[in-house]
Amino acid sequence: MKHPYRSRLIYGLLAILISSSIIITSPQPSYGQSWLNWIYQGVQVIQLSNLSDSQEVKYGRQINDELIRSGQFRISRNQTLTQRVDRIGQRLAQNSSRPNLPFTFQVLQDNSINAFATMGGFAYVNTGLIAAAENEAELASVIGHEIAHITQRHSIKQMRNVAISQGLMSATGLSENNIVNIGVQLGFNLPRSREAELEADRIGLQNLRKAGYAPIGMITFMKKLLQSGGAPPAFLSTHPATSQRVQALSQAVNPDIAYQGDGLDNRAYQREFRGLL
Repeated sequence: MKHPYRSRLIYGLLAILISSSIIITSPQPSYGQSWLNWIYQGVQVIQLSNLSDSQEVKYGRQINDELIRSGQFRISRNQTLTQRVDRIGQRLAQNSSRPNLPFTFQVLQDNSINAFATMGGFAYVNTGLIAAAENEAELASVIGHEIAHITQRHSIKQMRNVAISQGLMSATGLSENNIVNIGVQLGFNLPRSREAELEADRIGLQNLRKAGYAPIGMITFMKKLLQSGGAPPAFLSTHPATSQRVQALSQAVNPDIAYQGDGLDNRAYQREFRGLL
């Protein structure tokens, strides 16, 4: 006498075994790390392309903490200067494509002419760059450029490329620890791509105008960096500048409105910013 229940049970077990063998033996796409190993270790795997704003801010804050903890970045204690830089940044951020992102602008006590941004709205401006700018429009142009890197998620795209090149990316994503570690690497002066720089220039210029700053500030500051004698400023090593970029900016600005807007009072800038350095 046949037992239907037993037969169904046997067939069910066979189906599970066959399907399991297919899953286990089929080659799994991977860039170096096994997602099964990460599951066994209890590691949370993140898809960079699907990061929410809250996740981006979370990892940006962790990257910020690690950068400061490293001792290679010293946050300025001049609260007045930081507040004035933040005022410019928030004005630009509110006119960006991601106004609801909680942007954080910090001043680094560093004489080199540099600025950079990480993920999640964190932007950094060196005191050396503040000193190099002639007016608020020039400083705002750099901050607007960094905001564009954030709104376009350039750090996240760059992070993915680094993860693949270092064999850290699995088929399912990247571990949280690696997200932070690579973010710190990017903070330590890894250069942006030419395409990312051109996009940040274009969007940063649009943002500058929307926020009411004179667009000529971006052109004059970029020209100043390109024409500086001696070793190129640190800003150019992480933000490769070419005559093509200056030409593209010049073509994007209507000469009739280039000087229209705020931030061209050199004396006021000397008093309110340079005077605090």
